[in-house]
Amino acid sequence: MATWSNLGFQDSASPLMEQLIFFHDHAMVVLILITTFVGYIMASLFFNLLTNRFLLENQMIEIIWTILPALILIFIALPSLRLLYLLDEVNNPSVTLKTIGHQWYWSYEYSDFFQVEFDSYMVPSNELSSAGFRLLDVDNRTVLPMSTQIRVLISAADVIHSWTIPALGVKADAIPGRLNQIAFMINRPGLFFGQCSEICGANHSFMPIVIESVSINSFLNWISTSQES
Repeated sequence: MATWSNLGFQDSASPLMEQLIFFHDHAMVVLILITTFVGYIMASLFFNLLTNRFLLENQMIEIIWTILPALILIFIALPSLRLLYLLDEVNNPSVTLKTIGHQWYWSYEYSDFFQVEFDSYMVPSNELSSAGFRLLDVDNRTVLPMSTQIRVLISAADVIHSWTIPALGVKADAIPGRLNQIAFMINRPGLFFGQCSEICGANHSFMPIVIESVSINSFLNWISTSQES
């Protein structure tokens, strides 16, 4: 059972990821129906020696198998376009986080607060505690409030990186000289792990991302402590 669970998506932690999973399931149902139908037709052709003379040269069947795939594609495309617009929308963010990719670590800046910025490096395996996650834990976690609209501005200082959190359904390239923008809302507390998803050099595999989702009061206390220090 554990093996099958590893083949699917991570548990959703944002409305965007929920919609992505719904769309995946919708597309898979369509694909399974098509595969089943085509497999049945092929099997019937292989094992049936009779010939249907109306299928040999029939204008109606030509029209049907031309129009039907087009209708199926529309049935897939409309939810896909809706989801693309949802992923691109930024709805009055309450917190803005600036993220810059470096070789090979991330730096963060909370633009709405005074002098709250830090670098986030992967914790080496020889310094990792027994409760840590190998190759995924960082020395400075990115703390964000849950149930709050968050905007992330993403760029890079050297080469192209990619800031990705699978559980939140967000992924954006960090490109030098360009500012990309994503938005999301975390709907539950917890730790959410991600990694750079663009091959960026020798240590590409060693610049993880950790989002710590907390309540708004805990976030404000953390911000106050960070400003004082």
